[in-house]
Amino acid sequence: MDEFLNMGGYGPYIWSSFLIAAIVMTGLALQSWFDLRKQKRLVAELEARSPKKARP
Repeated sequence: MDEFLNMGGYGPYIWSSFLIAAIVMTGLALQSWFDLRKQKRLVAELEARSPKKARP
């Protein structure tokens, strides 16, 4: 197991790059989720302000 984690001496570089990538991906997912919530609130607000159209 140590040999796998060490990866021929490059383990610290490889595992740190995986960690950085995971942090960035998580940040992007959270940012997208927060933006989606913001956009949904904006759409709901705009729909509430607009006059209702009569359907034929």
